[in-house]
Amino acid sequence: MEQTDNEETSELFEHHRFVADKGQSLLRIDKFLFDKLEHVSRTKIQSAAQANCLLVNDNPVKANYKVKPGDTISVVLPHPPHEFELVPENIPIDIIYEDDDLLVVNKQAGMVVHPGHGNYTGTLVHALAYHLKDSGLFSKEEMRPGLVHRIDKNTSGLLVIAKNEFALSHLAKQFYNKTTERKYMALVWGNFNEEEGTIEGNIGRNPKDRVKMFVFPDGEDGKPAITHFRLIESFDYVSLIECKLETGRTHQIRVHMSYIGHPVFNDNWYGGDKILKGTTFSKYRQFIQNCFAAMPRHALHAKTLKFTHPKTGKEMFFESGLPDDMQSVLEKWRNYTCSRTEL
Repeated sequence: MEQTDNEETSELFEHHRFVADKGQSLLRIDKFLFDKLEHVSRTKIQSAAQANCLLVNDNPVKANYKVKPGDTISVVLPHPPHEFELVPENIPIDIIYEDDDLLVVNKQAGMVVHPGHGNYTGTLVHALAYHLKDSGLFSKEEMRPGLVHRIDKNTSGLLVIAKNEFALSHLAKQFYNKTTERKYMALVWGNFNEEEGTIEGNIGRNPKDRVKMFVFPDGEDGKPAITHFRLIESFDYVSLIECKLETGRTHQIRVHMSYIGHPVFNDNWYGGDKILKGTTFSKYRQFIQNCFAAMPRHALHAKTLKFTHPKTGKEMFFESGLPDDMQSVLEKWRNYTCSRTEL
């Protein structure tokens, strides 16, 4: 049946929402969104502006609008996004702590945290929506129910999730003010001359590949990012390190370690899935392939998490042991290093 103009819906659905940081410098909205959105060209963003689909504080703006601190930016389109179709799923999750205000999850490697491009089911959010379907934020089918931080799909480890608005705002403020503490364990390529160090370099979307991140050392693009690392154990060609995040940028540890020439072991996005150090012997190549097979993901684990409880004010500290796949690879490297020493 042909639809007349009067019958066409004028309803718009919010697909993305961002709140500009307090320290946000004046920046064109098309550039601001280009830095935020994966798989979206600047031309497409400018077209959305022409169609009045870019809103700032609920008012349409043009592509040359300068984003200011505290602005609420929305991208609205005439069709609902996939994420609005969130259906709770009974997926097992490892909850290591829970009370009326929050819970702490030990996420398994391979699980996506939040629905997005190409991942519309089977995520941690779907599992949480099922587990918490009768409480707080999750009963409202929010786009980001209770999430104040994330870890990558193939990173294992700890996440805190808020169960109500008060806990969400309180925890989000702690992460914004950098009063939380997170430590990761990573197996990376190469040896270190120093026992500890700090990596500083702005991180933003890679201009040549929008799904990846990139370090902008001159500071003109991206957002400030600081990673502290400490050497835990050396295996000749790879090293086990502990990383402490001062900021929480997307892929921060992975892109920072690659930037200084120590990609995370078996990280196929940032160059760690190739033999970068070691011998040319076929036996060594086979050893590396065995390690990759034992842990078919990047060797990164969110080990500790510390924050202040939003209701009680008590300091909360959680620690997660290394998962089996990472432990297995570390044992392989220990045995390999010992056998080389004995020769």
